[in-house]
Amino acid sequence: MSTYRFQTLQTLLGRTPLKVDPPSNKVSEFYGESVFNVDAMKKHLTDDAYDSVMEAIKNGDRIDRKMADQVAAGMREWALSKGATHYTHWFQPLTGRTAEKHDAFFEPAEGGRAIERFGGSQLVQQEPDASSLPSGGIRNTFEARGYTAWDPTSPAFIFGKTLCIPTVFVSYTGEALDFKTPLLNSISVLDKAAVAVCQYFDKNVTKVTATLGWEQEYFLIDYALYTARPDIALTGRTLFGHSSSKGQQLDDHYFGSIHDRAVAFMKELEIESHKLGIPVKTRHNEVAPNQFECAPVFEEVNLAVDHNQLIMDVMEKVGRKHNFYIALHEKPFAGMNGSGKHNNWSMATDTGVNLLSPGKTPKTNFRFLTFFVNTLKAVHDYADLIRASIASAGNDHRLGANEAPPAIISAFIGSELTSILDEIEKTVKPGKMTPDEKSQLKLRVGRIPDILLDNTDRNRTSPFAFTGNKFELRAVGSTANCAGPMTVLNTVMAKQLRDFKKEVDALIISGQKKDDAIFSILKRYIIESKNIRFEGNGYGDAWVKEAEKRGLSNVKTTPHALDFFLDKKVKDLFKATKVLTPTELEARYEILNENYKLKVQIESRVIGDIAINHIIPAAFQYQNMLLENVKGMKDVFGDQYQELAETQIEELREVSERVNRIKKLVYEMVEERKIANKIEDASKQAKQYCEKVFPFFEKIRYEVDKLEIVIDDNLWPLPKYRELLFAK
Repeated sequence: MSTYRFQTLQTLLGRTPLKVDPPSNKVSEFYGESVFNVDAMKKHLTDDAYDSVMEAIKNGDRIDRKMADQVAAGMREWALSKGATHYTHWFQPLTGRTAEKHDAFFEPAEGGRAIERFGGSQLVQQEPDASSLPSGGIRNTFEARGYTAWDPTSPAFIFGKTLCIPTVFVSYTGEALDFKTPLLNSISVLDKAAVAVCQYFDKNVTKVTATLGWEQEYFLIDYALYTARPDIALTGRTLFGHSSSKGQQLDDHYFGSIHDRAVAFMKELEIESHKLGIPVKTRHNEVAPNQFECAPVFEEVNLAVDHNQLIMDVMEKVGRKHNFYIALHEKPFAGMNGSGKHNNWSMATDTGVNLLSPGKTPKTNFRFLTFFVNTLKAVHDYADLIRASIASAGNDHRLGANEAPPAIISAFIGSELTSILDEIEKTVKPGKMTPDEKSQLKLRVGRIPDILLDNTDRNRTSPFAFTGNKFELRAVGSTANCAGPMTVLNTVMAKQLRDFKKEVDALIISGQKKDDAIFSILKRYIIESKNIRFEGNGYGDAWVKEAEKRGLSNVKTTPHALDFFLDKKVKDLFKATKVLTPTELEARYEILNENYKLKVQIESRVIGDIAINHIIPAAFQYQNMLLENVKGMKDVFGDQYQELAETQIEELREVSERVNRIKKLVYEMVEERKIANKIEDASKQAKQYCEKVFPFFEKIRYEVDKLEIVIDDNLWPLPKYRELLFAK
């Protein structure tokens, strides 16, 4: 074992879990203590300021500057009482992670003194230098101005010693430069469209909110081992590594007993999350060794997105205290399950109804079916856009890799709901149904809750599965910002509900009764969206062939999937809903292509660096050992040495041949990279990296991984899979 590898492994000896004591055994006693929530606002705001904020949260009303000053004063008083020294506008640029610029509360005063100051102008809007954040060509680098504006629907919180104020981020000319702005737009447009449809069933509904419950998967890697792996440190995944003799084949890690160091980490993660109002409730082992998952109770989608972005920061900080690196990459280890971020999506009314949950009466189940079928139709019509929304360099490794849904977008609804849709398709005739037909169908619809009670199993191979009261978008990658796919899902659903309302109203005007009109349109949607429904094994080759027959797309790589963003249908969708302007959409297309190119480019450079500077020198050392051994045998055995040293000579030949192939492949990869770097168009450049540079990765890895099992373990420069995956 190399000296560095030995030293890093030595740090593990005698390592014990940190002792973690929660402030109280009752989470309710400290939950949300670092959040400027309703209780904090009631205590620190005037009645007028409190009412103003609550109206802004409920109706999206603007808060005038005078009232903003009052809110800021109360927020400052609360933050200082919690030990905060700085404040920041906390936003989500198109880098995929959060951004912040901290300012101290104090300002110099006369006589060399200082005072604490934080007013409405600092609360409502700031102007960060945004020149180096991605804009997709919306503004030039020298035009650094960007604006962050307060989002009162997501409460401020204290992280460390800083008051964090969730904000949107826009350019000087008003274009969205973040994930939050289009998400808020999609929430608003879905609200209006869904309320209009709800009015068919319940006139009391005045607001519909999209909800999200995310499930975050991750790996824990001992920090000492992480520092000895430049590929993990620079790319988030292992670019080399022969499979361990024992991996996940026994399924003994899944839902198994959680080891002590991981438990200690999880305890502190949950404590810090609960202080921040993140309702984390579930933790468990995942399939791969040292892979885990945490999940909260579902929340309003904007708040849920903020909480997921925040918890990824919390995980990293808490992990470092426990000597863990948190691997959030979609595929940190070849041959092991990757990590996703399942997005459980639904819609809730202000009357307390989950629109994707069957009710207790035929009428409420009729409403459920209406939203259920419209969801299937929306996913069918915009499956390619949904595929584009979950595309990333990391997710390309995971999708379809026998642990995650394939790149084919399909929906699983279960056999019982399938039979109900089939019955609607068979029973509903053109025009109006007979009273007997309608009664029979409504009786069947009324039994939906009983039918689903024990028959709503998840299909883990489906990218979009109905799980009893929500749809689970399983194809989202573990590093992704949930806002991207949720914006798309909200938007396509809003467009679909608008179309549905228009078609039903047209039939009602023509003389059909409301129920007949709704059933008639639902029947057509059921037929038109049938191709997207699939109940079988999404991992199997048979589904790939069947999907092709159905005309479903199977785009496996990000640069090609991103082209769906430029389809006329997609441009028209975002323009009609005003969720994204054409300029904003094209900017995102540019940014996502550039991001893919840069990630593959970085990985290519790291592969070359490790292969040339780490692997080949270790191979040379091993060759020298073999040569010395062969020479010694020749001195001892004379002419007989060739027969006796056959194994050493064969191994010398194998190592030499593999080293030569590695050197040649790295050189060819670098040459292809040079060609790709000369391409100016972001999309063409990303495709060049995908098609010409990326294929070298597996070829080089194959040779390196074969060397790993030949070269003396004492010489191998990198911690191996058996160490990375099983260190506790």
